[in-house]
Amino acid sequence: MYNSTLQNVSITTLGSNQTNMSCHKNDDFKYPLYSTFFSVVFVIGLLFNMVAVYIFACTLKVRNETTTYMMNLVVSDLLFVFTLPLRIYYFIRRDWPFGKELCQLSVSLFYTNMYGSILFLTCISIDRFLAIVHPFGSQNIRTKRNAKLACCAVWVLVLSGSLPSGFLLDTTSPRNANSPSIYCFENFSKKQWQSKLSKVVMFIETVGFLIPLILNVFCSISVLQTLRKPQTVSRGHLNKTKILRMIAVHLFTFCFCFIPYNVNLIFYAMVRSKVLKGCYAESVVRTIYPVALCIAVTNCCFDPVIYYFTSETIQNSIKRKSMKLHNGIHILERLQTDSAQSSPITTITAQNHSKDTVVTKDPSTRQHGLFTQI
Repeated sequence: MYNSTLQNVSITTLGSNQTNMSCHKNDDFKYPLYSTFFSVVFVIGLLFNMVAVYIFACTLKVRNETTTYMMNLVVSDLLFVFTLPLRIYYFIRRDWPFGKELCQLSVSLFYTNMYGSILFLTCISIDRFLAIVHPFGSQNIRTKRNAKLACCAVWVLVLSGSLPSGFLLDTTSPRNANSPSIYCFENFSKKQWQSKLSKVVMFIETVGFLIPLILNVFCSISVLQTLRKPQTVSRGHLNKTKILRMIAVHLFTFCFCFIPYNVNLIFYAMVRSKVLKGCYAESVVRTIYPVALCIAVTNCCFDPVIYYFTSETIQNSIKRKSMKLHNGIHILERLQTDSAQSSPITTITAQNHSKDTVVTKDPSTRQHGLFTQI
């Protein structure tokens, strides 16, 4: 009886010690991973989105509902891309010298880009659904004015979730008492996770990921079902191949960029808020998190690809520019060819003219010398 009681006490004490004992963190691989990957994303994302800005601002003559969503998507992407050098510096130096406010702004802009991209892509998907499945009944809904109102609603919704995640939380603190280095992006405390951050994450995940995911899948399936109907095939203005390619690119980008990060973030929040306990669970989510985050930030590189495949207006604009460039190069080559062909005649003419000049000058020169001698 005594031994049994002692055994139970020992097991209880051991379990208590394991619960109270902090798990060993082994995610230092994230620092070189982040700094390298973010550098590549910064270059490609900046280049692609600046090209998109040029197309929207300078070459796109016709603007519709889809291009309205895309222009807001470009703004969201660029706001995040411009903060990447700060993140690259931090993950190389492992120190944040830029102040608390800039760290909070960088955190907020990351979530703004992530969930802004998700919601704007969802708006594009819904717009395509209305145009194909309900082409006549949606004419009063699919207007540029309503598209602008939808974009305003997206910004309000996204900022209401992203700003608290950055500005209402203390995102910088000393790493330890003996080090002057400052944290950023990675130091939310257990108390913050349990009291505030877990609730913010659940709100963001529900409104910013789960509902848009359901809407995107529903809209895509509905469009595919509509395209299979005989009366839809008879509508000559619909290009079935283009629409299928558009849906494939859209769903691939959405699923590839956003599902790994957001699914892992749910488990990460459960681990940090101690809903899901155990060192193994924490080790798994901490290992997956940096990889999923790197995949997620590639959305600012993939979005310009979506612009091309989604909007026929943009495709036509790019084709016109390409034709002008091709014609300009062709004209330049013809000028160079004509110049090369005419150059021997010019040389012979110049040589003959030079000889004539010499012949006419020699007598006058000799005559001038003779007069001088006299």
